[in-house]
Amino acid sequence: METSQNHRHVLVINIGDELLDGLRENGHLKWLGEQLARRGLPITRSLVVRDRADDIAHEIKRGWGTYDLIVTTGGMGPTSDDHTRESVAKALGVTLQRVTKAEADLHERFSRIGRKVSAADLKQCTVLAGGESLVNDRGTAPGIFYHQGRTALVMLPGPPLELQPMFENEVVPRLRSTGCACQGEAYVQVRTFGVGAVPLEEMVRPHLAPGMVLTFGTHTGIVDARISTGQSGASADELCEVARRVRDALGHDFICTGHSCLATIVVEQLRCMEKTVALAESCTGGLLSDAFTDIPGASKVFAGSAVCYSNDAKMNILGIPECLLAQHGAVSAECAAAMATAAAEKFGSDYAISVTGFAGPSGGTEENPVGTVYLGYASPTGVWSQRIFLQGDRAQVKLKAVNAALDWMRRRINKYGVEDLINGG
Repeated sequence: METSQNHRHVLVINIGDELLDGLRENGHLKWLGEQLARRGLPITRSLVVRDRADDIAHEIKRGWGTYDLIVTTGGMGPTSDDHTRESVAKALGVTLQRVTKAEADLHERFSRIGRKVSAADLKQCTVLAGGESLVNDRGTAPGIFYHQGRTALVMLPGPPLELQPMFENEVVPRLRSTGCACQGEAYVQVRTFGVGAVPLEEMVRPHLAPGMVLTFGTHTGIVDARISTGQSGASADELCEVARRVRDALGHDFICTGHSCLATIVVEQLRCMEKTVALAESCTGGLLSDAFTDIPGASKVFAGSAVCYSNDAKMNILGIPECLLAQHGAVSAECAAAMATAAAEKFGSDYAISVTGFAGPSGGTEENPVGTVYLGYASPTGVWSQRIFLQGDRAQVKLKAVNAALDWMRRRINKYGVEDLINGG
């Protein structure tokens, strides 16, 4: 972590008609905002422009010399609506030069898939005179890094699968070498679950030195508190000490310091214990399984899952008794407990989690309205269930249910994991 970085002015320009026509969500802004802030470069201003050469050139001219860093996304491909290279070169009054290595890489890439390189394809292999070509391991359009005077310019392709590794592998080292980005993290982040932003702030504020800056981020039940030096002059060690005191005050509501997700935490807990987990899902439709399989190395602990949406599936796949469903319903504590037990037995796992509920917008009962979710948890020492109520639309309820299930398991392992190891063998 580095805390002495001076404030930088950052402009992000997202280019593409599809962003303004609602054909694609502008996920670049969210992702870049997170990544830049971590390097001490919070975005000062962002804008979205169409694939029009004059519009792109106008915004580059207007921002040049005003911002320390300008990042563009999109318009770097071979088609007729990709104008970013030419527009930026025109705005800055520089020429475009062919990059021999980029051309060789493109020919090699196309030969592997049996395609011929066209003149249009080759326009991707140009760079602003005096700039650097950024390697694109996942696509055909290299990026560009250009630094002149006060301003550094980063030009990235539009596809996220190309943009994100290019930023991490090619851009961040260059920003650090030019002194634009800090060498480590620009803040310390405390990640929590089960405590709201207001009570979290009340808990954190007493530990801050004068001048320290506190900001919050909330998403699907998780609340992050980011603590940075601000005008306090605090060192990285002093920020970490604040984080330790906040951690101790939070107790089990503390997830981690940093950016690890709940699934990563649970996978690491299970790996340390050399135990496995299985899942039984209804209303989340496989999202909980996806959270586990997103984690590299999860195969060591993730035994398997059953997505049983209908009652017939619950009976035929998991063996849930028909009488239980008839008496208590599929959305009930009894069904959640039975699903978790059955998953552990079916997959031979040490632990199991189940989720069943009404995600909406229809369904629900007077006793269990839309947003009601039951979680089941099976461990070597017993089986439990709990009822939670989640607000939001269908997608939000499903995502919140996944995080709630993961957090419940995290807490129970933290509290009873040693007991499970002793009694469960």
